[in-house]
Amino acid sequence: MISNASATPSTLAEWLAHCERLHPTEIEMTLERSLLVRANLGLAFTASVIAVAGTNGKGSTCAMLEAIALQAGYRVGLYSKPHLVHFEERCRVNGEMVQATELLPHFEAVERARGDISLTYFEFTTLAIARFLSQAPLDLVILEVGMGGRLDTVNAFDADCSIITSIDIDHAEFLGSDREAIGLEKAAIMRPGRPVIVSDPVPPHSVIEYAERVGADLWRFGRDFNYSGDKQQWGWAGRAKRFNAIAYPALRGANQLLNAAGALAVFEALRGPLPITAQAVRNGFALVELPGRFQVVAGQPTLVLDVAHNPHAVAALAQNLDQMGYFPRTHAVFGVMRDKDIDAILARMAPLVDHWHFTDLPTPRAALADELVARHARLGVKGPGPVTVARYAGPLQALGSALVAADPADRIVVFGSFLTVGGVLKNGVPRLSGKHTL
Repeated sequence: MISNASATPSTLAEWLAHCERLHPTEIEMTLERSLLVRANLGLAFTASVIAVAGTNGKGSTCAMLEAIALQAGYRVGLYSKPHLVHFEERCRVNGEMVQATELLPHFEAVERARGDISLTYFEFTTLAIARFLSQAPLDLVILEVGMGGRLDTVNAFDADCSIITSIDIDHAEFLGSDREAIGLEKAAIMRPGRPVIVSDPVPPHSVIEYAERVGADLWRFGRDFNYSGDKQQWGWAGRAKRFNAIAYPALRGANQLLNAAGALAVFEALRGPLPITAQAVRNGFALVELPGRFQVVAGQPTLVLDVAHNPHAVAALAQNLDQMGYFPRTHAVFGVMRDKDIDAILARMAPLVDHWHFTDLPTPRAALADELVARHARLGVKGPGPVTVARYAGPLQALGSALVAADPADRIVVFGSFLTVGGVLKNGVPRLSGKHTL
């Protein structure tokens, strides 16, 4: 509890600072604390709940589920993370970001309910947002799982339908060093007798075996749902429903149809409580937005923003960049957490990058720009032509330098950590115009 000597936080910023001080480590894998505090809060949902887990594609899938449900006329709450600029981005109601003042009573309630339980930042903030969403007049709540699934605070709640997107190696020190171990962690969001959508085309055997063991209603891509298409439009087929002549989702990238197919499978699985129309599907895909996921900002030079920060996501980013067309030179602004597979990321992007602009990030977990420069040199990877390397104190400085160096016909790719992309978005979406500083 907050000591008598210290004042009770009165703003969201003060509560977040309190949450950061509360637990001795940033991450401690257990569900026990969250279950105890949830019980103390009496926290439960009356709306339908969808839990979204996976290594990559969670944010896009959540955004598509939200957009379609809103177009179908449902009242929708969304919890996603991390945020790019403002903490309040983590919670949306009916498509609008929650106001900081609306969250304050729920932080206070979690503080009272936790007693002597030392919650991590993630546990505390997840419970506060969940309490807010549980008391809002909603038809659907979408909860994005953070790291893993089995010990994630979102798993303290029973979802009516779960979806597992791609599964790849990330957070290996917490989740395991191979896809089988990581898949088992993510599979634990499944519930007996309830549908689970697996949109990974080649899921680990551990995921399939877990579904069979607990008796979940398993929907597999390629067996229970699929998609097909041409350059103009695509179609989707599920167990008993089809959608034809759908325009491609507004979210860019070759991997987005897998996310879209999984989202539609969720709605077929929940067709009883949440029926949707073909028009809601078309409108939802046309209107969906998600900053920082292969976000292409028109200008001179072209700007690409992507929070790809593990080899699987970076491989998708590289494929998408390769399909963009011709650019004389590519400038990369890159900052990332030290625990990522940095060598694999650099090796995958190197053939596309002429000029690297490495940046520090404002957290001890991040690799320093000096470390990134040294890793790049040690790898000895080649670029499409002569390669230059520089280092900067922050993402905005790195982007400003890239803009000065770039010709109008070039492109600048800002990728890596959410803090990298969020760092260049903190003053709004940059609109680049020739050789000018930001």
